[in-house]
Amino acid sequence: MIKPDYSQKVPERLGTVHFIGIGGAGMSGIARLVIGAGHQVTGSDVRDSPNIAQLRELGAKIHIGHDADKLGNPDTVVVTSALWTHNPELVEAISRGLPILHRSALLAHLASKAKLISVAGAHGKTTSTGMVITALHELGADPSFVNGGVISAYGASSGFGAGEHFVIEADESDSSFLHYKTAVALITNVDPDHLDHFGSLEAFQAEFAKFANAASELVVISSDDPGAVAVRELLTHPRVMTFGQSAEADLRVVNLDSSGPKVRFGLSYQGTEVFLELTIAGEHNALNAAGAVCTLVGLGFDFEASCRGVELFAGTERRFQLHGEVRGVCVYDDFAHHPTEVAAALRGARATVGSGKLITVFQPHLYSRTRIFAKEFAEALALSDQVVITDVYAAREDPEPGVTGETISSRFKDEKKVHYVASWDDVPAKAAQLAARG
Repeated sequence: MIKPDYSQKVPERLGTVHFIGIGGAGMSGIARLVIGAGHQVTGSDVRDSPNIAQLRELGAKIHIGHDADKLGNPDTVVVTSALWTHNPELVEAISRGLPILHRSALLAHLASKAKLISVAGAHGKTTSTGMVITALHELGADPSFVNGGVISAYGASSGFGAGEHFVIEADESDSSFLHYKTAVALITNVDPDHLDHFGSLEAFQAEFAKFANAASELVVISSDDPGAVAVRELLTHPRVMTFGQSAEADLRVVNLDSSGPKVRFGLSYQGTEVFLELTIAGEHNALNAAGAVCTLVGLGFDFEASCRGVELFAGTERRFQLHGEVRGVCVYDDFAHHPTEVAAALRGARATVGSGKLITVFQPHLYSRTRIFAKEFAEALALSDQVVITDVYAAREDPEPGVTGETISSRFKDEKKVHYVASWDDVPAKAAQLAARG
């Protein structure tokens, strides 16, 4: 994993821009913006993906695999924290003395002339960002945006708009969210994560407080999440708005019904109550919607119109996304990779399936997270009827001896509901064996 280096100034002329690891949600979104700004884009990644296919259609030249000989002749190179320092294209770029920008530095540059709305938090960032973007479009604001997932209604994770607002999903994992010139900071929650980077919960919370206090106009933060409440106490910002189910929240969630496939609830603000029914499930999405609406009214938009705009949000890819139904078995995909996210996704899944059977296939993400939260993962996954756990997706980390998917499966109290299947190739057969109509 490489650490972001913000000492490199953004060149006045970007020229041809090469993205190492271009297929990721954040990198592909920024690459799309750079193409839209009229630059030639090249890139590489370890595997093909729909994101890469879309970029190729827009004219990007992308090769699969990392090879120094394939770097080409770019004027600027963009990297992500997920890269290793020995990546051959990165090593070649350094040897040539090329300008090398962390993706967040380039994004900060692209958004520098707009009113920047930065959405941060351990969970719910992608959905909340998508809700703000959708509502701003409906309100006629035409924002620019970069999200961490493809917004279903637009078929893209980024876009340039003609309006004054720029909305981004701000990544806290490597502290890069501190480097944006944020006008409005929305913090969904501050559940402990990325402790391998921050070292302690206190340091994690302090970083969020630093991010929020730097916002030039407004901070919007959860009134319910314990971590967010702790961060709220660290804030010195003159304008803070809160949202949630708490009686003290500026914008309250009331009459919540998350028992079905579409969450239903009211939002109460300054004596006015508006009823919403989202197209997506889960109590967590009602809270995401509340944060989005709170941000919009804080920006000066009409409360009811903001609610109606958020209500039109139709989801993002890999956030409880239905892929199809075969012989009465529905298959969904969700990016949940923290115990709190997993539990929220599974409560939404339970509401969707009703009296049917809930089978969860889980691939742990990161060795450090698997080791730190093994017990919590087991407790969250136990909300399912049956669970298949496979081995860890390493992402940016080296393997840790003794840390596997079995680190989680061995923590289950009911051994009959969990199945450890080390090889991903063997997972579909096991899931099919467990599945039946309904």
